[in-house]
Amino acid sequence: MTGLFKQKNSGNILVLLIYGLVLKFGMLLHPMPPLRQPDDHFVYIWLLDFLAPLHFPPIIYTLITFFLLYSQAIMFNKVCNEQKMIARPNYLPGMAYLLITTLFIEWNHFSAPLLINSLLIWIYYRVSVLYNSNKPGAAIFNVGLLTGVVTLMYKPAIVFAVFLLVSLFIMRPLRVREWLIGILGITTPYYFLGIVLFLTNQWDWKKIQPNISFNLPVMPSSITVTVSIALLIFPFIIGGFFVQNNLTKMLINVRKSWSLLLVFLIVSMLIIVANGGNNYVNWLLCAVPLTAFHAAAYFYPTRTWFASALHWIIFGWALYIGYWTQA
Repeated sequence: MTGLFKQKNSGNILVLLIYGLVLKFGMLLHPMPPLRQPDDHFVYIWLLDFLAPLHFPPIIYTLITFFLLYSQAIMFNKVCNEQKMIARPNYLPGMAYLLITTLFIEWNHFSAPLLINSLLIWIYYRVSVLYNSNKPGAAIFNVGLLTGVVTLMYKPAIVFAVFLLVSLFIMRPLRVREWLIGILGITTPYYFLGIVLFLTNQWDWKKIQPNISFNLPVMPSSITVTVSIALLIFPFIIGGFFVQNNLTKMLINVRKSWSLLLVFLIVSMLIIVANGGNNYVNWLLCAVPLTAFHAAAYFYPTRTWFASALHWIIFGWALYIGYWTQA
């Protein structure tokens, strides 16, 4: 299977859809309504309140979730190929994304972190192309605007403002003007939100002020969760080893893109600490950066049996999670 997705074949888009259906069919058998969490913010709450009177059955939300995951896999795969993150264009990032998002049941529910991931992939792409931009002002503002929208969907996502500033430090020469443009973009959605709240007599500073409490993340509650975490970490370490060994062969903008992914992962882990919670929904924000390293773990090994064995082990466990733990 890894050999098939190593090829840049347009037909792999359809193969990837079938691959995703096999992995995710268990969640279609056990549909769930949208998740509501204490840390959901205005935009996501408004979206659920708007959809609630329509009384959609859970299967509709589950289908939307599947197509969101599939579209995110295709989107991030395109970003990796366009940025030349791996030596040759392939469909391994898309395969890896669908695979690792099956390792936790909560990652297949309609939730704020799921919606955010689509925006975060776009944010990562727009930031990664800033290196070669001669007039980055508009792009930086747009990225800041998207980051502001992300924070209005999920409160702990405010830490992604740090991701934007660190990204500017990595990808651009230090220019205060560009940092101020980014901050202006982040605060713009809050400006319009404040106007709406004021005009509807709902103004309260506490509604806008980020409320983050730092707690330790929930400890693995079962051997199932422990194995899933191990299957996230082990390929990440292997992929990181191969990426490190091939850095000298990469262009400087590609190396910077890998650095951005590490920052992305660190910021996502900060969200886990900022909002420990009692489930693993917010861990989904780590899926995008982990995907690239998993793809490298499948691409670079010279012994094809190793990548194949690694894939089938994770694939078998993902099937167990998707079909039997929900029964």
